Amino acid sequence: MKTKGNGVARKPKVGMISLGCAKNLVDAEIMLGSVLQRGMEITSRPEDADVLVVNTCAFIDSAKEESIEAILEAHQQRGLNRRPDQKLIVSGCMSQRFAKELRHEMPEVDAFVGLDQIAQLGAIVEDVLAKRPAPNEEDDEIDPAFANTRPKYIPDYDTPRFRLTPVHFAYVKIAEGCNHPCSFCVIPQMRGKHRSRTPESVLAEIRGLVNESVREINLISQDTTYYGMDLWSRKAGPRQPVDSTRGPTLAALLREIQEIEGEFWVRLLYTHPAHWSDELIETIAQCDKVARYVDIPLQHIDDSMLGRMRRETSRAHIENLIHRLRTGVPGVTLRTTFIVGFPGETDGEFTSLLDFIRRIRFERLGIFKYSQEEDSRAAKMPRQIPAKIKNARYRAAMLLQQQIAHEIACEKVGRDLKLLVDQPHIARSEGDAPDVDARVVLSEAARVGEFIRRRISGSRGYDLLA
Repeated sequence: MKTKGNGVARKPKVGMISLGCAKNLVDAEIMLGSVLQRGMEITSRPEDADVLVVNTCAFIDSAKEESIEAILEAHQQRGLNRRPDQKLIVSGCMSQRFAKELRHEMPEVDAFVGLDQIAQLGAIVEDVLAKRPAPNEEDDEIDPAFANTRPKYIPDYDTPRFRLTPVHFAYVKIAEGCNHPCSFCVIPQMRGKHRSRTPESVLAEIRGLVNESVREINLISQDTTYYGMDLWSRKAGPRQPVDSTRGPTLAALLREIQEIEGEFWVRLLYTHPAHWSDELIETIAQCDKVARYVDIPLQHIDDSMLGRMRRETSRAHIENLIHRLRTGVPGVTLRTTFIVGFPGETDGEFTSLLDFIRRIRFERLGIFKYSQEEDSRAAKMPRQIPAKIKNARYRAAMLLQQQIAHEIACEKVGRDLKLLVDQPHIARSEGDAPDVDARVVLSEAARVGEFIRRRISGSRGYDLLA
């Protein structure tokens, strides 16, 4: 406990800067939940914090750079704010992946927290404030701080959380880790093998959120469509069909979510094309609480590229899946991402990707420039693409998608849409996930957190007007 000027003990204050994806955000919420559980306070003002936590991302180079800048900025601000006693903790993927190196390169950091330790942040903060050794600093030879280990932790429904999203929407992490061998990615090395929560755990959390007036549940994991398959008594291989008769599946989970009382919709994020089934498509079509929205990162379409990326899918499989999704779920919004500038990508392979984007007309699409990740298979591949070519391909693909998105937005003018209100004059449609997709700008204010119906009157860039 800190002491006030009048000698009365006050609770330590903990602040957090969280970077990266929604999966990282859930980790941040769990960490802050453990802080509250230990009787400490949370502050949104970094300068007021006795302990400041930087929750990092290490997915691609730009994310690592942002994380390092945030750590150094936080340390700098200690001096500028005359808070030399403020403690600095680093958590998240960068801490998991590079703990040993960072401990030597950043002595200004008081502790590094691995992904298996997120629910223990409150206790770690107490250790740091009491100047006791943090768990990862007791022995340099033994590195219990998780560098190069495979995490095993996964939250449960009763894990304390301090939600950082607005009151009306939340992210629910249904699994952790990944079993896919994608050559460009190091997530399995950072987050370990796929580990599903039990259906009972997920359903209990969702019921609690709906009772708290949450109107949108976003299901997340590294591979949402693999959900439950690791719990089968006979384990499923990477190309085995998904079958609810063998054990828990995403389709079975969605049908149980459909039975939860209350007005809300549930959205699927981070699905992998390898594990889609006809049963899952039918479930989405039949369950009115499941948003007609599918986030399905494809990464490329050329077969030779998919092979080098080790995506476990082919062009024929992807095109067949898109056809099944659009015919099986009329009006579905498809969101995807592609990587340009992957090692060895030829002009012809990139042109093939552009032709595919032009023909399929994805409602939502993002482009990543390939990032050469240390310890990934692709990092060692020959024919790495120069940055100038990556940038040109990125611009060409995004320009094409802007044209497609504008045409799709114009097609919605005159239609009545069900919307979820994020701010008095800002809402989202069923086809728009928070933070990453378009918005609907309202001419008349509406109540935040409520569903409304409005007629679309126009478009502006990616956004609609209503």
